Amino acid sequence: MTEKETFQAAKALKLRKRAKRKKPEFARPESWRYTRLKENWRRPRGLDNKVRKNVKGWPPLVRAGYRGPKVARGLHPSGYREVLVHNAEELKEIDPKTQAIRIAHTVGKRKRAKIITEARKRKLTILNVREVKEKVEEKKAEEKEKEEETEKEEREPEKEEKAEEETEVEKPKKEKKPRKRKRSKEEQ
Repeated sequence: MTEKETFQAAKALKLRKRAKRKKPEFARPESWRYTRLKENWRRPRGLDNKVRKNVKGWPPLVRAGYRGPKVARGLHPSGYREVLVHNAEELKEIDPKTQAIRIAHTVGKRKRAKIITEARKRKLTILNVREVKEKVEEKKAEEKEKEEETEKEEREPEKEEKAEEETEVEKPKKEKKPRKRKRSKEEQ
């Protein structure tokens, strides 16, 4: 992308953001009335349908006028074009100036780490790198919890010894007598 094209893309992204604020959330007509109808959009085709006829007081119909600028379509909010990556070999085809990578969710930890290191060497933008950091933080939190549990387990024998000493000092409790069993009519 040349400087002029990047400038146009940045301008188009701002325009898209401004237009998106005015765009309504399109819901399937009558979905608010009937629970059996989901909210996902369906084009109204009935003869007397108020949404299709654009009757005042009814929600607007989906139209091309709500669409964003052509230059901004398919762009990530960062301004890069998103490319889905499954392995490190796919990184060779990516242009770091115009494209950013998103690692597929099916990729495992080992291959993900390889993709991330390769992408950093090539100075590529990674859109979903945060997931790996979160997993590392979760592991650290789990390790801390395990350490705390082991410390508690180490402290417990000391508490048990103290408890045994205290029980020895206490008065011996009276033994309870076994309860008499009620006899049924058959036994009598």
